[in-house]
Amino acid sequence: MELIMKDGERIDDLQLKGLRIIQDKSKFCFGTDAILLSSFARVNSGDMVADLGTGTGIIPILLCGKTNARYIRGIEIQHDMVDMARRSVALNELEDRVDISEGDIKIAHAYLEAGSFDVVVSNPPYKKVGSGIVNPNDKKAIARHEILCTLKDVISAASRLLRFGGRFSMVHRPDRLIDIVCGMREYNIEPKRIQMVHKNQSKPPSLVLIEGILGGKPSIDCLPPLFIYDEEGNYTPQLCKIYGIDMKSKVNYNGQQ
Repeated sequence: MELIMKDGERIDDLQLKGLRIIQDKSKFCFGTDAILLSSFARVNSGDMVADLGTGTGIIPILLCGKTNARYIRGIEIQHDMVDMARRSVALNELEDRVDISEGDIKIAHAYLEAGSFDVVVSNPPYKKVGSGIVNPNDKKAIARHEILCTLKDVISAASRLLRFGGRFSMVHRPDRLIDIVCGMREYNIEPKRIQMVHKNQSKPPSLVLIEGILGGKPSIDCLPPLFIYDEEGNYTPQLCKIYGIDMKSKVNYNGQQ
């Protein structure tokens, strides 16, 4: 398949088994949150995985490099993002393992078989509509604000798609943690693992990683906090391990040094 690149697009090296991704900084580029989620999610060999709001397909592509998932379905509502994700899947020759669907996750159960996924992951919009001025036609705004779907929509969709005992993993902001836990329990997903992510040891957490199990029994494992930078501004050993880079290197997934 001939690779078609559009104006403003670039190809980034993911530094993982030769995998690459097409991005356009004028629309939306993935960040550390997607990378952390791809490492936090527990995906076993042969698992069926769904990624709700897949964007440019970064999480399915990373999961192909990190796990032996049998099949990963990415769901995205924005047509241009779907097109970019599909071209990235083809670029990496992953068509036999990854499929990108264009659709609304609020009705995902209408075109995906309910109860058929072992794992559901999501890096959803973090901000409620009304928290700042938002252009509803802005691609970045759609990715960051709950314009086209809410946190409750994401959790509800995950609950429908998971098999009983299946795992739902999500990255979000700590200030929405109560909403997340309450939403999970409303849809019979019991929170089982949680990890706070801090920029450094002097900063409060900026992200939360959380996993729940559909139909799970109450009890939660609070993992040690994850720090991105040390006191000298270098990546911590924790993050280097997740990124799969030499600790002496300052190169990250966005090609910055």
